[in-house]
Amino acid sequence: MIIKLKQRFSKTLALILPGIFLLGFNIGTGSVTSMAKAGATYGMSMLWTILASCFTTFFLINLYGKYTLKTGETALQAFRKHIHPAVGIFFIVALTAGVSGSVIGVMGIVADICFEWSKTVITGGISPVYFAGFFIALVYFIFWNGKTQFFERALAVIVAIMAASFILNFFIMMPPPVEIAKGLIPNIPEVAKSQGDSPFLVIASMVGTTVFSGLFIIRTTLVKEARWTLNDLKKQRTDAIVSVSLMFLISAAIMAAAAGTLYAEGLGLSNASQMISMLEPLAGKLATTIFAIGIVSAGVSSQFPNVLMLPWLLCDYNQSQREMTLPKYRIMVFLVSILGLVVPVFGAKPVFVMIVSQAFNSVILPVTVACILYLGNRKDLMGEHKNGVGMNICLAAVLIFSIITSIMGMNGVIEMINK
Repeated sequence: MIIKLKQRFSKTLALILPGIFLLGFNIGTGSVTSMAKAGATYGMSMLWTILASCFTTFFLINLYGKYTLKTGETALQAFRKHIHPAVGIFFIVALTAGVSGSVIGVMGIVADICFEWSKTVITGGISPVYFAGFFIALVYFIFWNGKTQFFERALAVIVAIMAASFILNFFIMMPPPVEIAKGLIPNIPEVAKSQGDSPFLVIASMVGTTVFSGLFIIRTTLVKEARWTLNDLKKQRTDAIVSVSLMFLISAAIMAAAAGTLYAEGLGLSNASQMISMLEPLAGKLATTIFAIGIVSAGVSSQFPNVLMLPWLLCDYNQSQREMTLPKYRIMVFLVSILGLVVPVFGAKPVFVMIVSQAFNSVILPVTVACILYLGNRKDLMGEHKNGVGMNICLAAVLIFSIITSIMGMNGVIEMINK
């Protein structure tokens, strides 16, 4: 009986692992920072951005997944073969630059959070450098010794802890339901003069971290490795629904926690440690601890795919086996990993790094949408599954949405630099 239950659990886990992987990739400290920043500065007024971003993510996950189900090609293979090799190289360079910035911000925020928490245990706390070094070493150790199956299951456990932490916190620190409902109405809130933040940059960073181009590129690799075919189209759609629904719930819960406390008190958010030091007197020690566990879990869960992004993309582009034990890949992962020491050692501002990094991701998005728009309309590739008129209209709307958020991101970065 126990063996049968284990087999059933393993089978179920295998079916949802692609979605769990995407969730762990998507909800990292970039999401936590962007959503908490939006909630602390503008309350729930930007909830519509999360909803629109999640719909867009679901739409693009399905399109890229369907392309792989039909052709057996991953995204990078398709870009190289059917568009131009330079397009594939562009994504490798752009996504590596984006995740490098994310790695810097991730460890900076995780180290700051742990440092602030350690003050409650040890007078003066433990230096953020030690926490950053510990988590960097932990992730690299699992990468060095763990097999892909172990890696995916470890990620699933971390994602479960993260999801439970943030959703539980939502019920502890949630703002009034009326404010949540109002947030679903699209609007651009006024700039908070006391904070000096641009809503355009915050919106772009929220879109950049939710509608992440790397998500769709890696999705096609996972679908191919799962050996799904067109017969699994329904399975792929269900997996995407579960993944995106959890993305929305967790992102909204993070925003609500900040809106119900920091925004309600007019405190805003300018650095990572505020998420702990300012939440405790407002929400209590239990809520603060749960939130801290969620942030650390989010950071670790996103750090795994972040440091693996470059070697995985190269393997995909070259159509070679993902043999991560090769010295060249271990060196790549090590070099990307140690970027996590930049914030603790040099004192950079992790929230600023993360928001600019996520806004940069939104600039890559229009190219991602344009590529699937082109490939999806190739009858020689898609056959009867070629995009219809309705699909093309939706894609055109998504393309316009992505261009607008890219412009917002660039304008927001320029405004922040000028200030």
